Order: sequence, then C-alpha cells, then structure tokens
Amino acid sequence: MELKLNITNETNRLRAVILGTAQSNGPTPKIEEAYDPKSLEHIKAGTYPIEKDMVTEMEAFKTALEKHGVTIYRPQIIENCNQIFTRDIGFVIEDKFIKANILPDRENEYQAIEYIVENIDKSKVVIPPNEVHIEGGDVMPWNDHIFIGTYKGSDYKNYITARTNMEGVQFIKSLFPNKIVREFDLVKSNLEARDNALHLDCCFQPVGKDKGIIYKSGFREEADYVYLLELFGKENLFHITRDEMYHMFSNVFSISPEVVVSEQRFTRLNNWLRDNGFTVEEIPYYEISKQEGLLRCSTLPLIRD
Repeated sequence: MELKLNITNETNRLRAVILGTAQSNGPTPKIEEAYDPKSLEHIKAGTYPIEKDMVTEMEAFKTALEKHGVTIYRPQIIENCNQIFTRDIGFVIEDKFIKANILPDRENEYQAIEYIVENIDKSKVVIPPNEVHIEGGDVMPWNDHIFIGTYKGSDYKNYITARTNMEGVQFIKSLFPNKIVREFDLVKSNLEARDNALHLDCCFQPVGKDKGIIYKSGFREEADYVYLLELFGKENLFHITRDEMYHMFSNVFSISPEVVVSEQRFTRLNNWLRDNGFTVEEIPYYEISKQEGLLRCSTLPLIRD
C-alpha cells in the first residue's frame, strides 16, 4: 500500500506516524560514546535511564496516539541499539520524505525504517549529498514557512551537538523554492546541557494554529528570536526558563491543533495549554528526557490532514 505523505505544519490532525522504540536499547553508553551533554551528565551520575522504564514511557505515548486514531508504525528492532529518536533519521515536508544525514554510527537506525520508506513513491524520497548535514529535530514546516535550526559558528565541526549546517539550509531552500525558509542560529555546548539547544525543537515549537513555546536564550542572535516574536505575537508565546529548556518543555507533540501530548511534570506549561483551550494528554516521559530528547524527537510524522 502506497503511503501518500502530507506534512505542511507541526499541528494539523495527525493520521500516520513512525514512533521510535526503546526495546533492546542496549547497555548504558560509555562516557566517550555520549552524543550530547545531558546523556553525558546522567552516564556520569549513574542515573542513565534503563530500558524497562523507557519501554513503559513509550507505551504510554503509543496509547495516547491510539486514543486519537493515529496509525502508528514502529522501526524494526535492532539488537542493543537506541532507536527511540526517529525524528533524527528522517522527516517529511509536503509529500517528500527526506533522509537525514545523521551521525555515521546511527545509519542502521535508518535501515530499520526502510520497510516503511519502501511504501513511498520513490520519486518522493530524497537523499541529500554528503556535505549536507541535517536532522529532523532542526526542521519545522509551518505553513508557508520552513524553520530550520543550524549553527553558524566557524567551529561547527568541534560540536557533536551541531547537527544541521548551512549546506543543509540551502538544500531545503532548493527543494522548496516557494517556501519562506528561515534559519535560526542556535546556542551549542558539548558539556553543559542547560546551555545546549541540540535542535530547534529544544528551544521552540509551534502549538495550535498560532501559538508556540519558546526559549529566548536558545538563539545566538536576538534577531532570530525577534523574528518569531513578531510572527506569532508575544501574547501567543509561552516563554520557558533555562531549567525548563533543560527539561525539554518545548519538545511536546501535537496530535491536532487542539490536542497536545506533554510530559506529566510540566505543570506550568500544561496549565497554560489548558488555559488556552488545549486538551493535554499528560504522560510520563522523564526517563527518556535524560537523553536530551522528548516527545517530538520520538516521532516521525508521515501524514497530517
């Protein structure tokens, strides 16, 4: 059965999604194997999440999606491999599936979803050239816009946390000439998770039709923050603190313009969402958050209305 992809924004009614898996997640990584400062922090502290807890959290997410009638695909299980964060390995804009250029040792994660990609019209599957670095967490279609997180520092190659380069931005511009493609220069740190916006969705995400969650200090340039402030309107943006950014408050996931899946501990955010008319599906996702990823990171949406 051919999958007819359609993604034009972050919040339209979700019909089909690839949800990651925490099964056979593998042992706690060694310090030198950490991809990000938050995982590193928990590896050092002996608080890195265990598989059983992460499987329970992902089941809660699956249940919330099923409750709203979403078709869910899962990656094939690779023994001893972290396959939670499907957003890193590919993304959809309009009717195109774009394979992410990921860290080389994550290539087999993509192979685990190839059985799904095979159901997409081949002319709609895009594989970027090697010099293009891009991950789905940095890419946000928003109607006539595509927002992209990047890092413009000349020391880009020194940051394992810099995942999308300016070649990635140009590549998306060339693929979607009719869209307003706007890049955002993000703050990066290999060592301090509270000062690291790993992807754009770690410091900004739209919700509903005209609202968003934002962390001002995640942007290296104030002009980038101001752009979003003017586009959405200050009254429509929920501003999060440095600590809330660390706990990934901006990494919730929209099932529709009215329904948001959020972490149950995000009290201040969840209250704001409800005050603004949203239905909030609260689930436990705290253990998974220790790997510097949360709900949006664990999904690869394929079809929205």
